[in-house]
Amino acid sequence: MPKAWLQDRKRDYYYKKAKEEEYRSRAAYKLLQAVEKYHFIKPGDVVLDLGSAPGGWIQVARKIVSSKGFVLGVDLRPTEPFAEHNIRTIVGDIGEQETLQQIQEYLPRKADAVISDVSPNISGVWEVDHARQIDLAQQALSIAFDTLRPSGSFFVKVFQGDMLQDFTKKVENHFQTVKVIKPPASRGKSSEMFVLGMCLTKPE
Repeated sequence: MPKAWLQDRKRDYYYKKAKEEEYRSRAAYKLLQAVEKYHFIKPGDVVLDLGSAPGGWIQVARKIVSSKGFVLGVDLRPTEPFAEHNIRTIVGDIGEQETLQQIQEYLPRKADAVISDVSPNISGVWEVDHARQIDLAQQALSIAFDTLRPSGSFFVKVFQGDMLQDFTKKVENHFQTVKVIKPPASRGKSSEMFVLGMCLTKPE
């Protein structure tokens, strides 16, 4: 990695904060800020975290749901284990039917929230990266339809671009309230946004 990028990262406020507060990634604050504003994860909830490695979002979700809730993380990469009894992780591809079956086996009941920070391997070609990110968001939405309880919530990373509006409309067709947000912890120069759907009304 370029030396300048590493130095910039080390100066980053949320990178330092994550180190101090022992979160596994600075991305933890994106979820934390969104939940603090919109309250879509609550104590006792069951949460499904897609693209969960290295585990920053799992830590935030577990902190909110407390010992009475449950958090299941899914990622292509293994996640370093957690000590808490109510956290489980799966190594799997969210586009595979086998992974969905594993998720359904591990969840104690329908999820209250499905959250996704899944990202593609960045090519540097904007149109390609945007299309890949929207495709991953669609896969996450499909899993949400299969695993969310009625009135559950969905929170997913997207990239700005011409396909975002159609994806947002699809979410609007299935959730009572939909927001497109950029938490303060998202870097200003980053094109990432998050679509939040609250209160699932009709899964596909």
